[in-house]
Amino acid sequence: MQDKHYLMIPGPTPVPPAVVAAMSRPMIGHRSEDFAALHRRIEEKIRRVFGTVHEVFILTHSGTGGLETAIANVVSPGDKVLALITGNFGERFAKIARAYGAEVDEINFGWGKNVDLTVVAEKLAGDPGYKAVLATQNETSTGVLNDIAGIGALVAKTPALLLVDGVSGVGGIEIKMDEWHVDILVTASQKAMMLPPGLAMVAVGPKAWPVIEGNSAPRFYFSLPAARKSFEKWNTAYTPNVSLFQGLDAALDMMLAEGLENVYARHILLARAVREAVLALGLRPLAEAGYASPTVTSVYSPEGIGADDIRKVLKEELGVTFAGGQGILKGKIFRIAHMGFADKMDVILAVAALEMALTRVGYPVELGKGVKAAQEVLLGR
Repeated sequence: MQDKHYLMIPGPTPVPPAVVAAMSRPMIGHRSEDFAALHRRIEEKIRRVFGTVHEVFILTHSGTGGLETAIANVVSPGDKVLALITGNFGERFAKIARAYGAEVDEINFGWGKNVDLTVVAEKLAGDPGYKAVLATQNETSTGVLNDIAGIGALVAKTPALLLVDGVSGVGGIEIKMDEWHVDILVTASQKAMMLPPGLAMVAVGPKAWPVIEGNSAPRFYFSLPAARKSFEKWNTAYTPNVSLFQGLDAALDMMLAEGLENVYARHILLARAVREAVLALGLRPLAEAGYASPTVTSVYSPEGIGADDIRKVLKEELGVTFAGGQGILKGKIFRIAHMGFADKMDVILAVAALEMALTRVGYPVELGKGVKAAQEVLLGR
């Protein structure tokens, strides 16, 4: 059917009607009292999502722009940086640090594996000279959730700053920035925050500010000191995306009305339902259950069948879009998102469509078996 489509990728994710309506409000001046009031409302709410009492800067650029903001304000040429890598976006964080002249020491735990805290502890003990440690909360490319609280406890014992990519986690997965000793936390609008792309949110803790203010790397648009100066008057250093700010205000209202604990529990439930459905169909998830992401599930394609062949049937015949594999996993896995504006029936639709697509590509499927497994989880049985 024309224009009937189901988007189940880990960003951009579907946008709720209430958020679309908010973004459609009449434009206001970005230097007006109305905008200042809007900015202040957002700040009061978003700090609860981040688990911080400190500033969360709402910046008009992508998630990658948010990560570059973190690096540009901390890393000077020649600084030593420890990168904890579990997939494509961990690698990207390290690449950004290299672009700013950092001496990057990578620990690659493998795509589909999580960060081993024992290895991190040994690395930090063996070299006290790291200026920053880069970690990914939720590795979108593999569906792996990392223990940020555990990493934070280790880094807090050192002079290094902990910079966390929370782009596909914050808003859907619990994070306690202050309690877990995260010094800079980054997320973006287009994933669990339920908005179109275009905003990055960067929270900064007190341990980071002396480093930021003493950093010698050049920065202009990405300057956190400039953002902080404008923030004092509930403004932004440069022209913000006013419509997305209005949408963010509405999205935060939705999340807080549901209750953050309920938001996190919903994501965990949906992830369990998808995982059980996948297993019932004889497929293999990429991530082990103990560290599987609550917001996206990565699944190996059956032997002899290309993951992109399954995705093609899903999109062209059924109007359902799953994400493909990235990097070394391209063509080998598909990814099902259940983040942000997602609920039980989204999972049922995704699983039913997967069963039909698998049948089309010649994989033996007992239709309804995966759906039943998901239903059992969703019914609490």
